[in-house]
Amino acid sequence: MEEPFFCNNKPNVSCEDPADIEYDATRTWVIDKPNIPKTPEGFKRQLVIRKDFSKMDAYYIAPTGKKMRARSEVSAFLDANPKYKGISVSDFNFHVPKVMTDTVPGNVERKGSTSGKKGSASGNKKIKLEKDIDV
Repeated sequence: MEEPFFCNNKPNVSCEDPADIEYDATRTWVIDKPNIPKTPEGFKRQLVIRKDFSKMDAYYIAPTGKKMRARSEVSAFLDANPKYKGISVSDFNFHVPKVMTDTVPGNVERKGSTSGKKGSASGNKKIKLEKDIDV
């Protein structure tokens, strides 16, 4: 288990130093859980935020291009592809970062909001981040 980051653990860094980036609403912030396993080599972890910014969804892209949305899909993929036998389902984590609601843009229609429009935004619709996040 990796030790959490504390500013005074890094050489030539003090907790009094200014932050590289300030927490504010100029961008949407998410907080991830610590100690998520490193994505196996050749695979990509993709995080996609829902259109209403209610939460994110995690996917893994296999070296073959197959997109996996759940541990059961990873297990089936590993069983069907013995060349990945050194990789375990436990190497994949579908927990997603928590969206910090105070940084969600004000013009985003939230799940359950009443806009009076038929077919308004649903929490099930998704938008990709500007670029995929490889963790």
